[in-house]
Amino acid sequence: MPEPVPACASQQPTLFSAAELQAAVPPDSADDRFVKPAPRINRPQRFQGEYRTESLDDRLDADHPARLVWTFVEGLDLAELFERVKAVEGSVGRNASDFRVVFALLLLAAIDGVPTSREIARLSENHRAYEWLRGGVPVNYHMIADFRVQHAELVDRLLSQALASLMHEGLVDLETTAQDGMKVRASAGGDSFRRKPALQEHLEKAERRVRELREQADDPNIGQRQKKARTRAAREKLERVQAALKANDELAADREARKKGDGPKTRTSTTDPDARKMQMSDGGFRPAHNVQFATTADTKIIVGVDVINQGNDAGQMQPMIEQVQERLGAVPDKHLVDGSYSTKKDIEETAKLGTTVYAPVKEEEQQKAKGQDPFQPKKGDKPAVAAWRIRMGTATAKELYKRRGETAEWVNACMRQRGMQQFSVRGLAKVKAAVLWYVLAHNLLRAEALRAQKQAAGEIPCA
Repeated sequence: MPEPVPACASQQPTLFSAAELQAAVPPDSADDRFVKPAPRINRPQRFQGEYRTESLDDRLDADHPARLVWTFVEGLDLAELFERVKAVEGSVGRNASDFRVVFALLLLAAIDGVPTSREIARLSENHRAYEWLRGGVPVNYHMIADFRVQHAELVDRLLSQALASLMHEGLVDLETTAQDGMKVRASAGGDSFRRKPALQEHLEKAERRVRELREQADDPNIGQRQKKARTRAAREKLERVQAALKANDELAADREARKKGDGPKTRTSTTDPDARKMQMSDGGFRPAHNVQFATTADTKIIVGVDVINQGNDAGQMQPMIEQVQERLGAVPDKHLVDGSYSTKKDIEETAKLGTTVYAPVKEEEQQKAKGQDPFQPKKGDKPAVAAWRIRMGTATAKELYKRRGETAEWVNACMRQRGMQQFSVRGLAKVKAAVLWYVLAHNLLRAEALRAQKQAAGEIPCA
């Protein structure tokens, strides 16, 4: 009689499970059904600990635009910023953050269309390209926001230096340029526009709020940080209302001069006193700023930039040509603009600078319908205006003018794609500072693309 098997023996672990052993047994008869083995799949393991040995540089692609941005920033002269740093070797105090890092973050944000400083700060912590640029340097959204608008003069000067370098390199040619305006939404709502009596009421409330906060300066129940934030917000609101009242008086005087009794109807915004209601591309009217670009027709490099709060483009041609001359020491040979620029005075003044204007003659079709030749000089035309009319009637001028759309409107479309849909800052000075970052980023990418084209054509030896 065989010895009984201990109960514990049947519970000992085996190499194969009972289900696997059963599956391995062939069927005894044709009636038994064959069970298909379960598929083996690599499933995600998100809780498995890992040790990685890679640097920030290892994580970024070799051809990523962030590397181009950093190479560009390293070549800039930012000495005036570093001279302001109070923390120096041999003294106490916390190290200052590298200004080149903030500069590079803002440039890459302009390329990627990241509009706000908070989003840039967030990306610098969890996006590999922004992390690579930051390189562990402490930054925050306040630092980024302040840097964006406080160094407009420096960025404008660096833009001129970069353009001069590109001109020396042969990537900027002033033979033909095109200019156009682009309406961009302001950081203000339509309901923020008030007439003078309402503005005065807002001023009284803002002044009263500032006095209340001064009286609460010694209140122990309110933290110092909260006090500073409230005081800053109240002070900024008071300044905006004061600016709105001043702008309202100026606009009212202009409207009254044009039409008696129209001045009191003037409205200005308490949110952004520099914003004006403008007709947008969809036909609607919204608070906006008018951004002006002058672009080279051959290489699509922006050589002039301005921001105005005028709804139309009349009178903007001469200032732009003067700006290009100041930046590059020369004026364009030919300048292409649409009909909104072609005022007689602007054509005359631009011609005096040495630039030939190409703009459509107004009411061309209506004049033809009346049997008149729109390209013949009119009575009272000065020589520059008469020459412009005759010129625009030639086939050569009409063929050249076709390049305006592919130049000026192409640049506008690029800016829209990069996020220039609505400004997050207020006031013409800050808005222009924000636009300068877009222009610097645009020119950086265009220059790199042009160099690549020349290398492909064998005009530039490959590195």
